[in-house]
Amino acid sequence: MVQIVAKHDGPVMIATITNPPDGYMDAGTEGELAALLDLVEEDRDIRAVVFTGGMADVFIRHYDVGVLEELSRGMAGRGMTFDTSRSVPESPYHLCLRRIASMPKAFVAAINGTAMGGGFELALACDIRVAKDGPYWLGLPEINIGLLPGAGGTQRLPRLIGEGRALEMMLRGRTLRPREAAEWGLVSACVDGDVVAVASAIAHEVARKPARALANIKRLVRGSTSRPLSEGMADERTLFCDLMVSEEAIALMSDFNAGRRDIRDDPSKG
Repeated sequence: MVQIVAKHDGPVMIATITNPPDGYMDAGTEGELAALLDLVEEDRDIRAVVFTGGMADVFIRHYDVGVLEELSRGMAGRGMTFDTSRSVPESPYHLCLRRIASMPKAFVAAINGTAMGGGFELALACDIRVAKDGPYWLGLPEINIGLLPGAGGTQRLPRLIGEGRALEMMLRGRTLRPREAAEWGLVSACVDGDVVAVASAIAHEVARKPARALANIKRLVRGSTSRPLSEGMADERTLFCDLMVSEEAIALMSDFNAGRRDIRDDPSKG
């Protein structure tokens, strides 16, 4: 059964997670997400991607806990033990989220309903998040079943909202309503009405921006908290000069200096 349906809207792809089992993610979802990302990466005409859920009031509930329990019993039955001195390899889902974070294209999460655990970690991997207002929950409550967020949540959430709030959420297993999530900074906005339309408008706006500048900005910001400031500043200087010699930037600066555009103008509207 197909779990992710994609449609093109000019330079934007709308990827709808249509029918995972009862809204839970499983290995099938992971495989289809990887295939979708292959397509996005290969298609130069796709400049931005919007992820949303296809079930009413469900983005992705979370990873299927039945699958996790089965895996847990199998590993425990084989006497497997784990220590941070021997890192566990990335799963297909880890690879997908890393690709979303590093790909030189924009990803927007249109959170139309419940998004917890692995489902919310997909939203965290995106560049921009907007959520529909409503009576549903967002967050990382894995501690309540004896686990921790295992697909980047412990790393991405503190970078987004700060260590203190991230610890409170994860240690308490606390989930938030969309309006509170916006107040805490988990999402950029809480939307009344059609969240996909709002996310698509954002995606189209970003897709119109100069592609090389978008890629360089994303590369710099995504790595900014994981390395020394001096290294980030050095790369920023270098990639600034990389854009300075691009034909597109030279043409846009020329238009600005000739009074044909304002620095706040969208390049596609010139």
